[in-house]
Amino acid sequence: MKLAIITDQHFGARKGAQFVNDYFEEFYNNVFFPYLEEHQIDTVIDMGDTFDNRRNIDLASLEWSKRVYFDKLKSLGVHLHSIVGNHTAYYKDTNDVNSIDLLLTEYDNISVYSEASQIKIDGLDILLLPWINQENKESTFDIVKKSKAKVAMGHLELNGFRAHTTHVMEHGMDIDPFEKFDKVYSGHYHTRSDNGKIYYLGNPYEIYWNDVNDTRGFHIFDTETKEHTPVNNPYKLFHIIYYRDTNHKLFDARELKNKIVKVVVKEKTNQKQFEKFIDKLYASGVQDLKIVENYVLQESEDFEAEETENTINLLSRYIDESEFDCDKNIIKDIIQKLYKETCEVE
Repeated sequence: MKLAIITDQHFGARKGAQFVNDYFEEFYNNVFFPYLEEHQIDTVIDMGDTFDNRRNIDLASLEWSKRVYFDKLKSLGVHLHSIVGNHTAYYKDTNDVNSIDLLLTEYDNISVYSEASQIKIDGLDILLLPWINQENKESTFDIVKKSKAKVAMGHLELNGFRAHTTHVMEHGMDIDPFEKFDKVYSGHYHTRSDNGKIYYLGNPYEIYWNDVNDTRGFHIFDTETKEHTPVNNPYKLFHIIYYRDTNHKLFDARELKNKIVKVVVKEKTNQKQFEKFIDKLYASGVQDLKIVENYVLQESEDFEAEETENTINLLSRYIDESEFDCDKNIIKDIIQKLYKETCEVE
């Protein structure tokens, strides 16, 4: 039997902006649900952070999520196993109050897991591990220790995996308790990363700038072989354009409608031609446009910025290569939090 695994959907992200919901909807309408229907998938495991804000969700985003996602699952006869993540638990030290339980009571095809639970699908025992906090830590690791399941799926914060493309988590939980399983799948980190046994599957789509050019999507899991197969999302929200006296007449801007765009100017010898290029981008209907004519960090003999790097990647690498007399991971964590907060400001 084959089932779908999806994680970190973050419904209501970026304060429920309509263009973000529209971007998410492209994925569900054109990738996710067509695949489920074509391959007759009737079971989905959601590994956490279904909703974005632990404290609230605006009514428009809630209506959107039910209409676009939850209603569709029910109409197709799909059973959803939904794990509570840190973004869907109201309190930081308990999963008892969570948005999945409270907002989706009308759906009889949804099973919610706020505590570690073992389920059986097609004869395969799977241990489901929601967000581990102070209240459930001891009981969760006791269940992990006693479990005979070969596969675990959860919302874990483990050491040694990429939180995003340029930052490896170094202050999470140790992986040793999970080495007993044949396969471990987790949400929480939005980029794909693995050590051959533990797999972070990544979220379905881009949400922030540090997601740019990073492959996203969902996965199909085979209960017989215990193997997983990615189904990638071809749609992008963020685009970086490198301007080098680019001819505006030859530049195709049609795919940039409702997208977030950054123009990095590498060569500009004609101001009027550059303005025509920018006018064309605005005319295409971009949602947001930023123009960068100089890197924030000046290049030197010791540090050279790569064209493929976005802001957060650049800052992280700059910190790594600097001679700071302190814990660089603490500095990078602060930068990460500040960057995310900045991205959420409308």
